Amino acid sequence: MAVSVDVGGEPVDAGRVSRRGVLRGLPASAAALALAALATASRRAEADAFGETYRGRRIAGVRAAAGGGWRVTVDGRALHLMRRADGSWLSMVDHYCSYPTPLTAARAAVDALGPGRQLRDPAAHLDMTNEGAGHGVHA
Repeated sequence: MAVSVDVGGEPVDAGRVSRRGVLRGLPASAAALALAALATASRRAEADAFGETYRGRRIAGVRAAAGGGWRVTVDGRALHLMRRADGSWLSMVDHYCSYPTPLTAARAAVDALGPGRQLRDPAAHLDMTNEGAGHGVHA
């Protein structure tokens, strides 16, 4: 039983493709390849930094030079992100859920903080005067 396929108005045997049929498909394939390369390049350019105002909070992020991490801030305060083994991200504010990008993790942190709370400033919470006095095991 012979199966035929219509390519450009000409019936072609499905088992055999003519040079003419291949040549007709090349421009479309080349155009698709060029568009894919352009889309990838634009995605990389966007992925190096981001900044936006989300629910009244200023979110900014810059890809770290080494290690593939991110430096993300919410209203100027550092939001610590961790990358999971599957490539997703989690924040220290909302560490039970994973997010596909650092930006979506930062948005989720803003949602979890709510309108009245700020991220902690880690330097303000360090008390080096006691150096652990009253904590731990004492002999």
